[in-house]
Amino acid sequence: MSTAQFAYLNGQIVPWNDAKVHVFAPVAKYGVGVFEGIRGYWNEEAQQMYLFRLAEHLDRFAFSQKAMRFDQGPSREELTEALVRLCRANAFRTTVHIRMMTFIDGPGDIGATGPVGTAITALPRQSAQQSIQGASAQISSWMRMPDNVMPARIKCNANYHNARLAVMQAQRDGYDVAFLLNSRGKLAEAPATCVFIVRDGQLITPSGTNDILESITRQTVVELARRYFELHTAERDVDRTELILAEEVFHCGTGAEIMPVTSVDRIPVGNGQPGIITQRLIGIYRAIVTGKDGAYASWRTPVF
Repeated sequence: MSTAQFAYLNGQIVPWNDAKVHVFAPVAKYGVGVFEGIRGYWNEEAQQMYLFRLAEHLDRFAFSQKAMRFDQGPSREELTEALVRLCRANAFRTTVHIRMMTFIDGPGDIGATGPVGTAITALPRQSAQQSIQGASAQISSWMRMPDNVMPARIKCNANYHNARLAVMQAQRDGYDVAFLLNSRGKLAEAPATCVFIVRDGQLITPSGTNDILESITRQTVVELARRYFELHTAERDVDRTELILAEEVFHCGTGAEIMPVTSVDRIPVGNGQPGIITQRLIGIYRAIVTGKDGAYASWRTPVF
């Protein structure tokens, strides 16, 4: 399954196969956990791994725990130290994807707020081939859950059942990714990624009130487009038919990075090839996260 030798669990670096939680814990019974996906990018020339936008991930991690009313978990300093220790223990010299999670352990029921357990895993993960060739998207028949049902801006384990249903449908129907609409029929996001379109040369993405996760990669794309290409991003409602009108569509997230979408419901986006703005954003994004472009140094936390 993995080339990782170690995981982090409740204050200790442990062998991978020993990172276990009891089946009766609320995290197993009810999905009571919150998490962050974080990338560590390997720079071969510098012989360094950079954790991308760790501070922002820790901010969102703290919000998710607060919103879920968790008892006090490890501090930011403890989590940072644990993450660095884990990457060093595994001696990674490649790009990795990290999952940091706090969860309700012990024998509690659905309303338990503690004890709080902490787990961190890291696995090698390179960019997907679809980032080159483009992905096919399906407008899912599953609706994105509303904020007053299961708030998408909380990065909670249980929320991802909604995404899982959409993913399974899309895969069985022969698509690469699913796009979910919200209860108002407006574009929300894809499972684990947010969505951008380009119309008349303008970058557009659903606003934060469209039942989306307030994505760190989304914020990064908005900033890079403004600084490097003088492109302002409109954050607003996006209609389903705008995906057909768009010259370009892409989705992005920590794991997926920036991925072009070349068709929606079998209808080509633009000329059916990854768009020029999308390709330019992919190039600058990869240069920034790996440190090959020295800008935004505060976004990169060195491991070694």
